[in-house]
Amino acid sequence: MPQEKAIEATGLVKQYKNKYALDGVDLHVSRGTVHGLLGPNGAGKTTAVRIFTTLTYPDSGSARVAGFDVTSEPRQVRRRIGLTGQQTAVDDLLTARQNLVMFGRLFRLDKAHAQQRAEELLTMFGLTDSAGLSPKKFSGGMRRRLDLAASMILAPEVLFLDEPTTGLDPAGRREVWEVVRELAATGTTVLLTTHYLDEADKLCDRISLIDHGRNFVEDTPAGLKRQIGQERLELLAADPAQLNRLSQIVVDLTGIQPDVEEAEARLSVPVADGVTALTAVAAEIRAQEIDIADIGLRRPTLDEAFLHLTTSPSATRKEKAL
Repeated sequence: MPQEKAIEATGLVKQYKNKYALDGVDLHVSRGTVHGLLGPNGAGKTTAVRIFTTLTYPDSGSARVAGFDVTSEPRQVRRRIGLTGQQTAVDDLLTARQNLVMFGRLFRLDKAHAQQRAEELLTMFGLTDSAGLSPKKFSGGMRRRLDLAASMILAPEVLFLDEPTTGLDPAGRREVWEVVRELAATGTTVLLTTHYLDEADKLCDRISLIDHGRNFVEDTPAGLKRQIGQERLELLAADPAQLNRLSQIVVDLTGIQPDVEEAEARLSVPVADGVTALTAVAAEIRAQEIDIADIGLRRPTLDEAFLHLTTSPSATRKEKAL
């Protein structure tokens, strides 16, 4: 049975003066998943999020979020979504608890319900011990957690995160990642835009790449990485004079001429079965008593896949022509 979709968009078009911000975007996001929307600056990601959150309307095409049409049923959509932008929306003049109560009241919860929901969210986001403090005393990660908590006041079915970890240090980013994983595990659908490809790699179940207002690739993070090739076996010679011998071993065992970087005394070769190739090459090097500085398998990164797919004219033109 097909998985129910939390977001369904078909042929979205949005034009500003003579420029198409979106030029026929299709997007289908399954419920309870984290879906990445990635692309270069100006690709159309933020415009798509603005349409999904009813902040603007498409010129043509259709979109449904949580089962409701964003154009004809915007109030129904708004009741079921949360949005966290690039800048935190918390008030430094209030405590963390007061911030959440205020957001609850803005969402028309009565005072008792707003206070109850604030306590639930403080616990959920690990902020109970800091509930009486001003956010200006928080770390970047804690501020972002509070901002995420505010977006969850109504326990939204769909949460939109637009560059949620911009400006955070590594510790703060990990804090936000953990919260996003927990939200998805409890059934919240998350649509994530980010420029941090490692973030998308770790969090997203599927990723849609968008460029020049059109989406042209959708796959899992692993699937996107596979599109630029297999994993590679890499060797770093202890003595550059041994590069030729090492290269011959690799050719004999894999049947492929390796790429050699003489300046770094490094060689690499694509392999279909990395573990088998690594084991065989390492055993032969040991048998021939050749010293090496390092040997290992290197898999393509999502950064490399992103750069390859968004800067490959032939691939992009082919998809955009469909």
